[in-house]
Amino acid sequence: MAATGRLRSGLFFLTRSLSSSQRSTVQSVRNFAAASGQKESKVKVPLALYGVPGNYASALYIAAVKANALEKVEAELLDLVEISKGASMFSQFTKDPSVRAKTRVEAVNDICSQTKFSDITKNFLVILAENGRLTHIDTIAKKFAQLTMAHKGEVQAIVTTVIPLPPEEEKELKDTLQDVLGQGKKVKLEQKIDPSILGGLMVEFEQKVFDMSIKTRAKQMDRFLREPVHLGFL
Repeated sequence: MAATGRLRSGLFFLTRSLSSSQRSTVQSVRNFAAASGQKESKVKVPLALYGVPGNYASALYIAAVKANALEKVEAELLDLVEISKGASMFSQFTKDPSVRAKTRVEAVNDICSQTKFSDITKNFLVILAENGRLTHIDTIAKKFAQLTMAHKGEVQAIVTTVIPLPPEEEKELKDTLQDVLGQGKKVKLEQKIDPSILGGLMVEFEQKVFDMSIKTRAKQMDRFLREPVHLGFL
């Protein structure tokens, strides 16, 4: 993919930025602050997110909605996270507190120039770099994805099984969850494989967990059998 190639090329420039001190100062940080700070009350964040990643994700959501670029910004964030997983230099760069803010900003601008990221994504990453928050980029991207799903009326449901569900069972489960959620929301089903649950399944959605795994049932049975028997009624 062309975007992936550009991103890998951009990460190469990060190494050069870390060793260079003769780069120009970046002036784009205020642009993003202005975009997300004006008329903020007219954009309603669909989910209440907390903590540093949640606050940053919410601010980016507001700016992206105003610019009608929600899906583009989400794709750019996810591309950055996915490719950076295999780039040890990027990981070191984001976690090293000794790297100067100016160097971080310059490196981010190099990456964004190579990848042709939108101005919103670029300015947002510059703010993270300036404030030493790049270490949160993975979590911020996940929080932002939650906001975009909520914006579309989608609800992510995670089903955990020992082996993949057959298509007909997956459809049946999805239809059941859709009935539970009702109209106005759309189920987005994600399958996870975990042999440790031994059998059965676990379903997680909207902060609810339905644990029907054999592992949990076995623990419940074990606890029941270990409880003392009360014979007072005999």
